[in-house]
Amino acid sequence: MFGKKTLQDLITQLAADENVAQWHEIPERPASFADFPADMHEKIKTGLKHRGIRQIYAHQRSSFDAALKGQSIVTVTPTASGKTYCYNLPVAERFLRNPNARALYIFPTKALAQDQKSELNELVEDIDIQLNSYTYDGDTPANVRQAVRKSGHVVITNPDMLHAAILPHHTKWISLFENLETVVIDELHTYRGVFGSHVANVIRRLKRICAYYGSRPTFVCTSATIANPVELASELTGEDVQLVNNNGAPSGKKHFVMYNPPVVHEQLNIRRSATKVVNQLAADFLKENIQTIVFARSRVRVEVILSHLQELVKDEIDQKRIRGYRGGYLPKQRREIERNLRNAETIGVVSTNALELGVDIGQLQVCVMTGYPGSIASSWQQAGRAGRRQDESVVIMVASSSPVDQYILQHPEYFFDHTPETARININNLVILVDHLKCAAYELPFKQGETFGTEDVSEILEYLTEERVLHQYRGQWHWMNDAFPAHNISLRSAAQENVVIIDQTVTEHHRVIGEMDTFSALTLLHDEAIYLHEGTQHQVEHLDWDEKKAYVREVDVDYYTDANLAVELKVLEIDEEKAAGRHAASYGDVMVTAMATIFKKIKLDSFENIGSGPIHLPEQELHSNGIALTFVPDFFSGLSEEAQEHILSGVAHVWQHVACVHVMCDKNDLHAVAQVKATHSEKPTVFLYDRYPGGIGLSERIFHQLNDILHECLNFVWSCPCEGGCPSCSGTDALVHDETEVKTWILKAYSTLVSYDHAAD
Repeated sequence: MFGKKTLQDLITQLAADENVAQWHEIPERPASFADFPADMHEKIKTGLKHRGIRQIYAHQRSSFDAALKGQSIVTVTPTASGKTYCYNLPVAERFLRNPNARALYIFPTKALAQDQKSELNELVEDIDIQLNSYTYDGDTPANVRQAVRKSGHVVITNPDMLHAAILPHHTKWISLFENLETVVIDELHTYRGVFGSHVANVIRRLKRICAYYGSRPTFVCTSATIANPVELASELTGEDVQLVNNNGAPSGKKHFVMYNPPVVHEQLNIRRSATKVVNQLAADFLKENIQTIVFARSRVRVEVILSHLQELVKDEIDQKRIRGYRGGYLPKQRREIERNLRNAETIGVVSTNALELGVDIGQLQVCVMTGYPGSIASSWQQAGRAGRRQDESVVIMVASSSPVDQYILQHPEYFFDHTPETARININNLVILVDHLKCAAYELPFKQGETFGTEDVSEILEYLTEERVLHQYRGQWHWMNDAFPAHNISLRSAAQENVVIIDQTVTEHHRVIGEMDTFSALTLLHDEAIYLHEGTQHQVEHLDWDEKKAYVREVDVDYYTDANLAVELKVLEIDEEKAAGRHAASYGDVMVTAMATIFKKIKLDSFENIGSGPIHLPEQELHSNGIALTFVPDFFSGLSEEAQEHILSGVAHVWQHVACVHVMCDKNDLHAVAQVKATHSEKPTVFLYDRYPGGIGLSERIFHQLNDILHECLNFVWSCPCEGGCPSCSGTDALVHDETEVKTWILKAYSTLVSYDHAAD
C-alpha cells in the first residue's frame, strides 16, 4: 500500500543518517515578471493569454527585445525556467512580420528536438498562425524530407544532420537559406571539447552558405549556468553576443544532500559500493510511490542499477514502472519512456546523462546521482530534473571512493560556492579545421583571399591542393575528390562509424536493438561481453568489426563484464619545458595507442571478479597533446621495477583526478599513463594527455598551472584518512620495497615535485 511515508517523512529520515556528509538547502524563489512588449503582435499576446499567461518572465522579455533588434544573445537560466519562449516568441513574431521568414533550431539530441517540436506546435496552435515546423533528423521519412525543405518555416535538427545532410545539399534548401532570420542553438553548454570544436566549424560553414544566398541570421543561444557563456557563444557563432541572465522563473525549495557511504575497510579506506547505496536510497522513495530519477555514469551501470532496483521493489511496484534510459535505445523506446514519465505511468527511471538535458519528463520529486557527474554544470543540470514544478525536491549525490568524489566531499565549498565550469573549445584544432575545410570546399569553392570565419586558411588550402583533394583554378579552390567528405567525419567521437547491435535470440526474427560508437564497442561489445538492454542481459556471440555489427543473444547470468585498455604513449615533439621541483615537466605532441586486452567477469551482487578472458580487436591510435612529469633517475634508487610501477601509477591516478577538478573537465577528457622507463627519456615518467585528436587545450592549461595542481595533489593524498594507500588516494593498496607503503612514496614524489616536504612541518 502506497503513501505510508510522505516526501517530508523521508527527508527527516535522511537527515538523521550519519553518512550524510553535507546538507545544502536552496530556498524557494518567487517569480519576477515583465509585461508583454508593446511591439509584440496582438496574435501572440492573445495566444499567451489563452494559455493563462498574462505576463512573461523577466529573462523572456529581455531575450525577445534583444532578438527583435537583431542582437545575437545567449540566455543563461536554470533548468525548467522557460527558456523555450526565449526563442519561440521572437521566431513567431518575425514570421508574423514576414511570412517568408525562416528559422533553424539546433538541438544536441534527437530526443530534445522532438520534445521542442511538440512545444512549438502547441504555441503555434494557440497563436493561430500557419507556421510550419518540422524535425529533420535520421528518423525523418524520405517522403517527408521534400516538404521540410520547401515549406518548413522552422526546421528543427541536430548538429550531425546539419553537418552531413543539410549543408552539403544546400541547393535543395534555397528557401531556407535565402530567408534564414534566426538560428537557435539550445543547450549551449553541451558544445564543449571536441564536439563543440566541430560544431563551431559547422556554424562557420552555415554562415558561409547564408552569405552566399544573401541572409545574415541572428543567433539565439540558451544554456545552463557556465562561467563563460558569452565567450563560448561568441566562439561558437563568430558573433558579438549579448548575455541575458536576469532569471525570472520561480523555483521550489531544494535539498541538496552529499552522501558518503560507510567505510567497510578502515585500513584501506574502502567504502561501501555507491551503486548499492544508490539502489537502497532510490528504493526507499520508489516504494512510497515518489517519482524518482537515478543518474549513472555509464551504460553498464544504468543497466546494473535498473536490474537491482526492479528486484528491490518488486513486492510493492510493478517492475515495468521502473525503466532504463540511455544512448543506444531506439527512438521509439525513448519516446515511450519520456511519455510515460510525463503521465506518471513510470515512477522511476535510471539514466545516463541522456536525460540531463531539457527533455520534458514531467514532475519528478527526487534525483539520485551515482557519484559526482564530472562537472558542476552537469551536476546542476541533473539536479534540475527534480522539482521542476516549484514543489519541494530532494537531490542526493552518493559519492564513490574515487579521488574526484572524495575531493568534492572534502571541499563542498568548491561545489556550492565555486564559479561553474568554463566550457572550452578549440575551434582551430588542426585536425578538425582541415576536415571542415574539405566539407566547406565541397559545398562552395573557396575564393582567393577568403577566410573561414576570421581564420586565414590559404596555407591549408594549398596543402589540400598538393594532396590532390582540391583543385585550384582561376583564383578558386574546387573540391575534386570522388568521396563525399561530410559522410566520413563524425562530430562526436574519433570513431567514424557506429556498431549496430543485432539480437538473434529468436532465430527467425533478428532485430536491431541499439547502436554504439566504435571506441566504446572495444570495451563493451567484444566477444563474450555481457550487454545489458532494458534490464535484460545479452551475451555478445560475435563482433564483426569489419562490418560493424555485434550479434547478441539473451542470457541469464549473475555477472557483467568490464574490459581493460592497454595504452602505449610516445612523445612526438616537445614544445615547452620547465622544472617541477627536483624533477622536470614538458608539454608537446604525443601519439597514444590503445588496445582492449582482457575482460573481467564481475558478480552483480558482490562486485567480485569471478573470471576473465582475452579480447582480440584492432588497436586505435590517437595523436594529441600531453604533459610529461619526468623524475630524476636516482629518485627510485633501490626499488624494483614492479615497485616503481605501483608508485608511478599512484602518482598518475591522483594527478588525473585532481587535474580534472582543477581545470573543470570530465575525468574522461584526460587520461594518465605511467612508464618506468619512458621511450623518449629512458627515465621514470608520468604522462597526462587530452583524450581527443589534436587536443582541446586541457593539458596546455594544466601545464601553465602545474605547480598549483601538484600542490593540490599533495594535499589530497596527505589528507586521505587511510594508513598506507587506498583506492581513493593512490589507486592501489600494494606494498613496495621493504614493506614501504605506496602512500609514503606518492607523498614523497609530490613533495619533491613541488619542492616541499611535509616531513619538515
